[in-house]
Amino acid sequence: MPDHSYFANLIWQIADLLRGPYRPPQYERVMLPMTVLRRFDCVLAPSRANVLAEYERRKGKFHGPALEARLNRAAGQRFHNRSEFDFEKLKGDPEHIAEHLVSYIQGFSENARGIFEFFEFENEIDRMREANILYLVVSKFASVDLHPDTVPNAQMGLIFENLIRRFNELANETAGDHFTPRDVIRLMVSILFIEDDALLATPGTVRKLLDPACGTGGMLAEAQNYLWEHHPEARLFLYGQDYNKRAFATAASDMLMKQVDQNGTGDNVRFGDSLTDDQFDDETYDYFLTNPPFGVDWKRQQRELKQEHERRGFDGRFGAGLPRVNDGSLLFLQHMWAKREPVRPQEHKHGSRLAIVFSGSPLFTGGAGSGESNIRKWFIENDWLEAIVALPEQMFYNTGIGTYVWFLTNRKSPQRKGKIQLVDARDVWTAGGSEDNQRSLGDKRRHLTSDQIAEIVRLYGHHADGDKCKIFDNEDFGFTRVTVERPLRLRYQMTIDRKAAFLDTAPYLLDDIQTIDKELGREPCSDWNAVWRRIGSLLEFSGSKWRIDEKKLFRKTFTQRDPEAQPVAQLGKDVGYEPDPELRDFENVPLKDDVDAYFDCEVRLHIPDAWMDREKDRVGYEINFNRQFFKHTAVRSLDVIDAELKDAEEKITRLLADIVR
Repeated sequence: MPDHSYFANLIWQIADLLRGPYRPPQYERVMLPMTVLRRFDCVLAPSRANVLAEYERRKGKFHGPALEARLNRAAGQRFHNRSEFDFEKLKGDPEHIAEHLVSYIQGFSENARGIFEFFEFENEIDRMREANILYLVVSKFASVDLHPDTVPNAQMGLIFENLIRRFNELANETAGDHFTPRDVIRLMVSILFIEDDALLATPGTVRKLLDPACGTGGMLAEAQNYLWEHHPEARLFLYGQDYNKRAFATAASDMLMKQVDQNGTGDNVRFGDSLTDDQFDDETYDYFLTNPPFGVDWKRQQRELKQEHERRGFDGRFGAGLPRVNDGSLLFLQHMWAKREPVRPQEHKHGSRLAIVFSGSPLFTGGAGSGESNIRKWFIENDWLEAIVALPEQMFYNTGIGTYVWFLTNRKSPQRKGKIQLVDARDVWTAGGSEDNQRSLGDKRRHLTSDQIAEIVRLYGHHADGDKCKIFDNEDFGFTRVTVERPLRLRYQMTIDRKAAFLDTAPYLLDDIQTIDKELGREPCSDWNAVWRRIGSLLEFSGSKWRIDEKKLFRKTFTQRDPEAQPVAQLGKDVGYEPDPELRDFENVPLKDDVDAYFDCEVRLHIPDAWMDREKDRVGYEINFNRQFFKHTAVRSLDVIDAELKDAEEKITRLLADIVR
């Protein structure tokens, strides 16, 4: 049986017919909906006569949903087509093929018809008709057999992936916005469900899974496949949302054709921006699985999300914080977690598990008190972050950067409570785009074999320290950001230039400045405290009262920083010095360490006049994979290095001598 690459190449060849009326980046406008349409046509072919007969019997008696339900049963699918046309009949009337093709699409059930509305396909039908290529395209697709007996559902999903990747390479767009490589998804679902064997094996178990950035639905499909393979007795309702029209339409069509469990409505995949147009509001889910767009800004949604954060706090989705606007991936994590199932076994509520793909940025971007750090703090201090798996570079179609899969749950097993597991799988990979294709696929030059996926899953399940796996306490990733201050030291001196500069701004203080100039003189003084006391006495004697801004202007004009000067005392306080903002520094003290002891050992020994401003303490969290898995290399002695250099010099000298001879 031909594989998915054969059919993808066959469809790709048809795209050559579009050359001229369409530019290559526009090919997907035709090829994706035509592929879906041909797949629908092949799926419905065996039951077409039954549907038409049922329609003739029922069309006068039933309407709307009641009629659609009966026609779906006749089709044996979750959708149907009651048009008299199919691809073969469309070929029979070249002169009217545009009208007939539109009529054929209008004959689909409402759920399938809506998919082509999202593809905006009628516009492309008119465009192809005007370019005289519509009949050729339909005829070519009619020759491609996409019946499930020839192309199983799993292969059909791979065909969509192959086509989307090629189209996006032509358009220089982000293929990763639409799908995640199947080997990565298989790893994610294997770990997502690993703790739930007993639960999923319970007869009659019904579970719900959401992907709020589902793209073409690859993650939903793989999750379903895993359950079929490992727990066929369990039912998994799948839900997805996406904001890319063509990706959504592809996912919705794929879900219609696959034998997946539905929630009764058949509209489990919905269109809309998950962050601002949540189609599953007030719902809870047992599992979450997603690869959100990372490195993509959320400026367009910023105002609305900021309002939700400020007004609703933890009653909304983003109570923990908002990340910087140039990367909204952590927003998807909070969006999903707000829909977690509580842990109340007596009510058959068993909590939630979540797997999400991130770049390295969410691990450590943002210092203590930032939105990113506060989000990490919230998840870690609530003991929800279970594990992070570092994947190899060059695993994705659209980027070569390293990626990380986070696993979260609100029902950790006893051995994992208070712990976070890091798995370093960065050097676990095989060259090539997939097990079936050893060539690179875009930026995807590496893949995980089935055995390598099993190896990573074993590392996770074993939950023990080793070269590729480390177990940490939650607080190991936390730190207190301590503000370290040093005293401000100022040297006072009255000069002609400074005097003129001050009087340019405050000429009405001329008499006071003249008095100060006369009494204090123009020699520099390294004790600002003594200077200001004398000035205060002079002003009091003359009955002059300066405003705060005039006092600040005077000090700014007539002083400069001097490390040899006396520290400036805090105004209005008996003890303590005024801090120098230019010398302010920060120390990140691990949460497990005593801050005072750390400060005495690490700071005060080197900077005796430093002190901590504990009122400014901030607790932050970051996860540095490189630091945790850093491998020390043996350092060679200087004698060995000197000997190697001497040997190299002698070789160079001999070579030069040979050249001269």
